[in-house]
Amino acid sequence: MSHGILYIVSAPSGTGKSSLIQALLQQTEQKMYSTQLSISYTTRDIRPGEIHGKHYYFVRKEEFKKMIANNDFLEYAKVFKNYYGTSFSKVKQIISRKCDVLLDIDWQGAKQIRNKIYNNKSIFILPPSKIELKRRLLLRGQDNKEVITLRMKKAIEEMSHYKEYDYLIINDNFNTALSELKSIIYAERLNILRQTIRYSNLINNLLAIY
Repeated sequence: MSHGILYIVSAPSGTGKSSLIQALLQQTEQKMYSTQLSISYTTRDIRPGEIHGKHYYFVRKEEFKKMIANNDFLEYAKVFKNYYGTSFSKVKQIISRKCDVLLDIDWQGAKQIRNKIYNNKSIFILPPSKIELKRRLLLRGQDNKEVITLRMKKAIEEMSHYKEYDYLIINDNFNTALSELKSIIYAERLNILRQTIRYSNLINNLLAIY
């Protein structure tokens, strides 16, 4: 039986990871296939423009800790005093429907997942420079200078884990990076195992004795 692929996408804050994922999902060509973004749980405050159940499931720390105790998470981590986690049951349900899942998580979460779900591929996205990364963080206007300094320090630690991933993209030019991200998804869909299952009837007919 064929299942969907779980794609782990990681990058430091400000690299453009979320924008690339959203652009990928909105591509007309991409809609030929079934791909869905996993919605994570978080205890951080909701930001202007965010919607519960669309960007994150915003929950209180007490509720999050109960979910940890119940082993509800495929992975979870504490980042900047807030928790982030991915529902195990929801991801399994999606991939069982032959739908690919994109997970927007950090390297800690990726490490937890690799040993739990076999059919996964991981992608790390790097900025073209630290100067550009800081510029993007400032342009977002979401954090004060103190928080941005902390994010920059954390970014260096995060970026050191890029070797643990299957694919690497440098987001210097957005359109180029998007094209590379799409190429990874398309290539995985042409994998011999997936294609053999998808076209089993055709292949059997082609190989039948004439």
